Amino acid sequence: MACDGFWSSCCLCLQRIYSCHCRKNRRGKLKGTKGTKCECIWVLLLLLVFSLTLIWMLITLTLGNDIHNFNEEVFRIAGIWLDWSVVLITVAAVLLTYCGLLLLLSFCLVLCDLKLQLHWCHKVLLFISVIVIILLCVGLSLKWREEWRTVYIYIQATLPFLHIGAVIGVSALAWVLAGYYWRTKTRVLKYLILTVYIILLGALYPLPVYITSPCVLKPSDLQPKPRLIGHRGTPMLAPENTLMSFHKTVASGIDVFETDVAMSQDGVPFLMHDNKLLRTTNIKEVFPEQLQYNSTNFTWADLQKLNAGSWYLQKDPFNTVKFLTPQDQEEVKRQKIPALDEVLKEAAKNNISIIFDLYVPPEDHPYKDSYINITLKTIFDSSIRPELIFWLPDEQREEVMARAPGFHQIFGPLKQENFAVEAVNMPYNLSLAKIRSYRQKNISVNLYVVNEPWLFSYVWCAGATSVTSNACHLLKNIQQPQWVLDPQYYVIIWIVVDVVSLAHVIWAFIIQRTCYKKKEYQDTETVLLMKIGNSI
Repeated sequence: MACDGFWSSCCLCLQRIYSCHCRKNRRGKLKGTKGTKCECIWVLLLLLVFSLTLIWMLITLTLGNDIHNFNEEVFRIAGIWLDWSVVLITVAAVLLTYCGLLLLLSFCLVLCDLKLQLHWCHKVLLFISVIVIILLCVGLSLKWREEWRTVYIYIQATLPFLHIGAVIGVSALAWVLAGYYWRTKTRVLKYLILTVYIILLGALYPLPVYITSPCVLKPSDLQPKPRLIGHRGTPMLAPENTLMSFHKTVASGIDVFETDVAMSQDGVPFLMHDNKLLRTTNIKEVFPEQLQYNSTNFTWADLQKLNAGSWYLQKDPFNTVKFLTPQDQEEVKRQKIPALDEVLKEAAKNNISIIFDLYVPPEDHPYKDSYINITLKTIFDSSIRPELIFWLPDEQREEVMARAPGFHQIFGPLKQENFAVEAVNMPYNLSLAKIRSYRQKNISVNLYVVNEPWLFSYVWCAGATSVTSNACHLLKNIQQPQWVLDPQYYVIIWIVVDVVSLAHVIWAFIIQRTCYKKKEYQDTETVLLMKIGNSI
């Protein structure tokens, strides 16, 4: 009796949270049974909303590889620096937790054989959750559409494991569905739910036949680990495109430094990624009236008046400042914008290769027509070995090839058709088929920008030759992909999981039917005893 009372109290508490009210019968027992069709539909909608929030959480996690680019773009547009990953993950976690707990409550009420009467407050919050997710997806489609390709890559990489997790989750749901199926008297709804459930299982079980994940391969077919290229140096350890960032790259054991080169007003090539200087310098204090000037509008003397490191301590773009030693933080404060020739001399001294984007000066720039010649002269004067230069710019490529035959020519997405291509530099969302097509032609493939271990594992399995990364010092410690599944083992796992799942589903329906029949018999017996007692 004590256990029965405790269980009844627990069910009462759950129903109050879910429905915000409940009623008991004259004997003090909770009124049980069957909710209306409308309330059952709300449970199905709740399950749908939970699925949407779970999908959005997965999407949010995939955005982590490129969130720094998003932060930069927001800063360029609005002038506000914020780590938006914290905002997105917080929103996703709150929505997922709320919908998950509410769904769990509904399942518990079904198992307790209690009415499903979702309170209007929860209905409003579910509606708001759907609106928020829709707005986030629309915003992603409008402002950051290329990230959908990243989501696709994440699904492609993890689908074998997502499939197994989905089968386990749907199988566990059988207990709740079976309980509802045997207890409800609404025939149309119960058969509809059962049909949908069977269709879902029928779609899940053979899904691996259609899975093409690059990491489902024999370990012997795995390509060598991709070479690492420091994106603007090591921006997690030092301010991007500075000599300190270069030296941190060397100290991390990375032998290729990727950077961006612009041309000053007086013809000095210098390192700078942004068109404006507001994000990565203290121009606001030094030249407050020239905040919106293009970086190429400044002379080299003016550029040297700017500090290129203090911003890093203030904005902490990768949340890594706390890991810097006091000596490193002092060195950060002393960083200046480096000229290309300074970096080339350091590269020659340390035997480090250089690859760079060369920005075309504005139309009114005095060196608009000669910036390629000036850049080449700077390289030649630095005495760096030609084979250490990976030439990326497409402009005047034929002339560059003639004047500097020792440079390694790296091609981007455009203008490949007129040359014998030996290496390409592409976004990491390049299709798996395209990567393998290049590799079959013995063309080296560099993919940018790869920061997350899961994405590094994906491109490694896909066959990439090298990757450009903000996190080289972390990726260098990865000795093998996070997951590599032998196709034969995967088939065995797939069949075992499906068979166990089907057995579990059948068992759940049998057990729930047995419990229902037993309870039905007990209820009938109780009614008969009450009638006998009343007649006496």
